[in-house]
Amino acid sequence: MSAVESKFDPKDMEFRRLGPAGLKVSVFSLGGWLTYGGTQKGNIVKECMEAAWSHGINFFDTAEVYATGQCEIEMGQAFKELKWPRDEYVLSTKVFFGTGRKEPNTRGLSKKHIVEGLKSSLARLQHSYVDVVFAHRFDPDVPMKEIVEAFTQTINMNLAYYWGTSEWSAEQIQEACAIAEKYNLIAPIVEQPQYNAFHRERFEQEYAPLYEKFQYGTTIWSPLASGLLTGKYDKGIPEDSRFATNPDFFKSTIEKLKSEEGQVKLEKVRKLGKIAEKLGANTTQLALAWCAKNKNVSTVILGASKPEQVHDNCKALQLLPKLTDEVMGEIEGILQNKPKASL
Repeated sequence: MSAVESKFDPKDMEFRRLGPAGLKVSVFSLGGWLTYGGTQKGNIVKECMEAAWSHGINFFDTAEVYATGQCEIEMGQAFKELKWPRDEYVLSTKVFFGTGRKEPNTRGLSKKHIVEGLKSSLARLQHSYVDVVFAHRFDPDVPMKEIVEAFTQTINMNLAYYWGTSEWSAEQIQEACAIAEKYNLIAPIVEQPQYNAFHRERFEQEYAPLYEKFQYGTTIWSPLASGLLTGKYDKGIPEDSRFATNPDFFKSTIEKLKSEEGQVKLEKVRKLGKIAEKLGANTTQLALAWCAKNKNVSTVILGASKPEQVHDNCKALQLLPKLTDEVMGEIEGILQNKPKASL
């Protein structure tokens, strides 16, 4: 297949604007966190990306810190081999944590690291630009004006089209937008927060003013609570699960799972599974569709170590019309964790 040909078929996918921008992203997307470049390398990465593409997914996410840069290398090589038209897919990466080097300017949000870190990411990705570059965390050691200036510079240098934030507070995001307006700089348009049925307060309550004031977009991560919402942990920790393959990272989560609170969550997952079954789906698909049902979610980032997971997860799209007010109310009755509305 030549570089100008495409098998992209969006007929089964829903697309949403990324915040206030004109950019359209698929409601489900694919990310490389904890998988590509780490446990998964080579053809399997390409196969997962190709499976996503076959369902109409057009947004792919990575970061400089994922597998200390190896994730970008693996995904970059897959893009090269797949030869998709560049104007058909949306690519994002994130800067802040660096790739593990100790020199102080190889991490953080100084203008030096934002610009040079992104250039290094692009080299690993074998791309001349990304569509979106995220500030992977907030940096209290750098003046906000410098941060906004630096991301504006990356866009003016054609290294990115848009920039966003990840796990910033609403107050920090509003400050960045105010700085951009005051100094005629480019404001962020999108946040990448954790959001799932067990982790709701920041997304639904703290960020609520951002959706209203800025039409701020979101590319949510961990929609399955690192697998907890799949039901796979009902009877222990499977050998091929994320908890098993990343024991150090999830050490505290694993301990909490053994607690009374953890057991309560597992019981809630079992009850959600019964709702999913009535809808002709599985627990995973219900959890993903529940996230996508929120109008303030621009895209739900999926994580997959094999193509079969991508195919199964994308069936969640078919559940969206079935999540009526009655069904959503039944789910809320199980979760019992809806944040109070902001004053």
